Amino acid sequence: MLRLLRHVFICCNERPADDPRGCCLARGADAVRDAFKRELAQRGLRTQMRATRCGCLDHCEQGVTVVVYPEQVWYGHVTPSDVPEIIERHLLAGEPVERLRIDRDHPGAAAP
Repeated sequence: MLRLLRHVFICCNERPADDPRGCCLARGADAVRDAFKRELAQRGLRTQMRATRCGCLDHCEQGVTVVVYPEQVWYGHVTPSDVPEIIERHLLAGEPVERLRIDRDHPGAAAP
C-alpha cells in the first residue's frame, strides 16, 4: 500500500460567471494543479506526495484554494508561481508558507 507523506488538494470547482463568490477554476486552478503535478514529478516525489484536483473547498473568495494533508494547512490565492515555494518550504521542510495561509473556519480571514 502506498503511504503518502503529503497530499495536496487543489479546488478546481466551477461556478457560473455571475456567482458573486467567483470560483477557483476561473482563477487558474488548472494551471496550479498542473504546476504541482509537474514540480512533484520533476523532483521525483510522486510516490511520496500527490496533488489532486477536488471539488469546492468552500473558500471561493480566496481561490485558488489549496489544502495540504495530513496537517490540514489551507492556502488561498495560490498561483502557479507559488507552487515551488509550497513544495520546498511546506511539503519538504514542514514549514507552512504563512503569506498564503487562510483560516479555514473563517472564510476571508488570514490564518492566526
